[in-house]
Amino acid sequence: MPTREPGRGDPRRGEPLRGDRGSMSAEMVLVAPLLVLLVLLVVAGGRVALLQGEVEAAARDAVRAASVERSLPAAQAAARRTVDAVTSDEVTCGEVRTGGAFVAGGQVDVDVTCSVPLLALVGLGLGQQATFSATASAPLETLRRTG
Repeated sequence: MPTREPGRGDPRRGEPLRGDRGSMSAEMVLVAPLLVLLVLLVVAGGRVALLQGEVEAAARDAVRAASVERSLPAAQAAARRTVDAVTSDEVTCGEVRTGGAFVAGGQVDVDVTCSVPLLALVGLGLGQQATFSATASAPLETLRRTG
């Protein structure tokens, strides 16, 4: 039977070695903040992707609303109303530009620029505001009247 050093446990019997006592606590103190940071970065990435998708959807809906109008001023007003209606309260869209060749068979373009507060993620150094932009285009029917 092998001999043991006095004062040391026997790992075969489940007794901890005395020299390793407290090492798990030290490892957790070092690893836990890194795990929390990793989770926060994943949440931040998901939030950014979600907000970019919301701005792109607003541009898509706005160009569709603009494409059924008969004049460029009416198309601009419809695009603005649509962006205001489809974005959530946390998204502030400042600029909605409408352009393109607004003639039968032409195309209407809508550019949407929105800013979003990232207050929940300020501690990560992402800034307090993020700006997202999206562009969408839609063809105008060839057999329609524009004016």
